[in-house]
Amino acid sequence: MSQFSVSFRQHNGVDILELRGELDAHTASELEAAFERLLQEGRCRVVINCAELSYISSAGLGVFMAYVEEMRSRGGDIKFCHMSPKIYNIFDLLGFPLLYDILPTETEAIARFSSHAQTSQSE
Repeated sequence: MSQFSVSFRQHNGVDILELRGELDAHTASELEAAFERLLQEGRCRVVINCAELSYISSAGLGVFMAYVEEMRSRGGDIKFCHMSPKIYNIFDLLGFPLLYDILPTETEAIARFSSHAQTSQSE
């Protein structure tokens, strides 16, 4: 069985989910439960820290697709950071960089929420 864990923390009103291990069909339900918890608590501004993510399958990618529209409809989003080249290549092959903000650092990902809020208010 694959090893996987999700840990939660917050910074400036943004939830950071740190993914560790292998996100695949056997472990995707743990990430789904994390998203369900956030939605139930009305929290929809999420940064996914991929620094410790060693593998992701299509089932893992599907979890993000399943929740991004709900997060966005509530005024939030899902952003990614600290993605290894190996993980980024999988995202890139499927066109995810066109759908999601993928940033080098957690600080930049968190800041992107602020810059988007200011852009939306000024439009």
